[in-house]
Amino acid sequence: MNRIRQLRENADLRQIDVSNATGIDQKTLSNYETGKTNPDSYALIKLADFFDVSIDYLINRVDSTVALSDKEYICQKIDAIKQELNDIKKYL
Repeated sequence: MNRIRQLRENADLRQIDVSNATGIDQKTLSNYETGKTNPDSYALIKLADFFDVSIDYLINRVDSTVALSDKEYICQKIDAIKQELNDIKKYL
């Protein structure tokens, strides 16, 4: 679970800070970070909510911290911009 440690360090937090915010024992967090144990679904939800990332990101299934629903929104915005650019091209 290197991503948990990475997210924590990027936020300049100590394990005890994450522990206090999530209710997950500090030693348990340490075990997640070192790979001694894996978080259960409850812990994954708590950590994903706390760090504002997807569970898929935490478990290394995706490389982006942007949630799928956010990606869909971004794609819609890109499509709208493309359409605007095409409309502008017609007038040039």
